Amino acid sequence: MKYDPIKRSLGNIFNKHPFLRKLFYRLLDLLLLRAWHIKKVIRSWKKGHRGATSILDAGSGFGQYSYYLSNQSKKWKITGVDVKTEQIDDCNRFFKQIGKSEQVVFEYADLTKFDKPGQYDLILSVDVMEHILEDVEVFKNFYAALKDGGMVLISTPSDQGGSDVHEHDGHSFVEEHVRDGYGVQEIEEKLKIAGFSKTESAYSYGTPGKISWRLSMKWPILMLNTSKLFFIILPIYYVLAFPISYVLNWMDVCSKHKTGTGLIVKAYK
Repeated sequence: MKYDPIKRSLGNIFNKHPFLRKLFYRLLDLLLLRAWHIKKVIRSWKKGHRGATSILDAGSGFGQYSYYLSNQSKKWKITGVDVKTEQIDDCNRFFKQIGKSEQVVFEYADLTKFDKPGQYDLILSVDVMEHILEDVEVFKNFYAALKDGGMVLISTPSDQGGSDVHEHDGHSFVEEHVRDGYGVQEIEEKLKIAGFSKTESAYSYGTPGKISWRLSMKWPILMLNTSKLFFIILPIYYVLAFPISYVLNWMDVCSKHKTGTGLIVKAYK
């Protein structure tokens, strides 16, 4: 399943006005379980970072996490980087429209060649590493880019069915993925090779989350890949499915999971 064409189609709809863009961000925050988990960690991290703070959104995409971070504190300065120049231009235009261009800026960057030593208190990497083969090189660049005491926060599929792969020779649900998922030991070892001395990993997308993901993401995306006509019935579908997904997301983020199809990883310099 090709995910990028769907994202481009959604972008064309919601980029027509800043109000629609903000609505799109809000919908993503509600529907995407990974956003629930990421925001939970950020809320906890925020308690020790009330003052001037520098943050890198590594693989910023639509900019929804940069937008969330910008609303946490006016003292936080956020840099979003991505390899897709059209998204960089689009995000800079939107943040200028809403008066946040001095707080949030977007730039082109290849994370395998990223070289900004000692600049950031926090690096956010949400569903990025499954797209990059040279992961250890990226982790080394993250380590170098952090200030002492800084943290990198990673959300990525796990090897316990991440990318909707459940067999050894299965294929990823998302064609753009170069790996199906990480094992806890694998990603922690790679982070330690990169220089990180302390890592913490937790599974996300446990049983409630896996059901929610099928309801809120997999089935709608499959429908949209079949025909763009499904955009017409999508609002009706979500009116029925969203209340169920919301409860399941809440259950997932409030629970500890022995296994899950996602990983939330924190690594400290």
